[in-house]
Amino acid sequence: MSQRPTPPAEPKQLIVCGWDEVFIWSLDVAQGASPHKIWSWRAAGREDLPPALRRQFGTTDECKPLDRGRRILITSSGGGVALVDRPSDRVLFCAHAPNAHSAEMLPGQRIAVASSHAADRGGDQLLVFDLAVPDRPCTSAPLPWAHGVVWDDVRRKLYALGQRDLRVYSLADWSSATPRLQPEAAEQWPGADDAHECGHDLYPVPGTDLLSVTASRATWLFDRDAQTFQPHPVLADCAHVKSVCHHPDGTVVYVQAEGEHWWSEAIHLLHPDRELRVPGEHFYKARWNVAAGS
Repeated sequence: MSQRPTPPAEPKQLIVCGWDEVFIWSLDVAQGASPHKIWSWRAAGREDLPPALRRQFGTTDECKPLDRGRRILITSSGGGVALVDRPSDRVLFCAHAPNAHSAEMLPGQRIAVASSHAADRGGDQLLVFDLAVPDRPCTSAPLPWAHGVVWDDVRRKLYALGQRDLRVYSLADWSSATPRLQPEAAEQWPGADDAHECGHDLYPVPGTDLLSVTASRATWLFDRDAQTFQPHPVLADCAHVKSVCHHPDGTVVYVQAEGEHWWSEAIHLLHPDRELRVPGEHFYKARWNVAAGS
């Protein structure tokens, strides 16, 4: 009896940001073919964004998929935050957050934004916005150099990455008009007390209790149950890694800053290993278009 041939793997979708454009590549990892762009978003000229906000998406630094990529959560160090609906190409929500570096959907139709250091402009904190009231945060919590934020729906906890620690919050009075982020814990990775250290990226590893954590000089995995850090099995000694994202099938994508820049012209893949280099690009983060916790 002959065996049926194994069907070829479907191309993966990779969401990329770093300059004024957020786009999605269709990528056949197994075949090694060149990726091709299947979706693109720029703030410039958009009628569904206030004119002042359009100028605040010049350096995008988060491109997080929701609903398996039907919606994309975008932030920019220029101060912009947007939730974009791909099928309709409409901006569903937009707000200003100083030096925004990441965002996450929370229960109750709210969005948490990591607002990083912005001298005299109100950064160094987590800002929480209600989707229905984008012009002002409904609550906040201090967090120096806030860079990453992840909601854990199983544990009902919010994890947020700052300059030297990973903080854990619960949601207090969440159904009221005065919600709060209640601090639960603060965990430092080894070497985090160094004056030059700074956290960069925080993202779940699908199918595990782990969060990937990148910092100025190393990359870690944080166990949410044991509340311990362990070196990343491949990227432990890699400095200035701006993002790491694990696909459920084991493929890893990461962006590592080149030279003195905050950006890179290359995106790196592991399992299988490959480099995607585009001269002139300014890559900062790359996310697989899958549910972050799957």
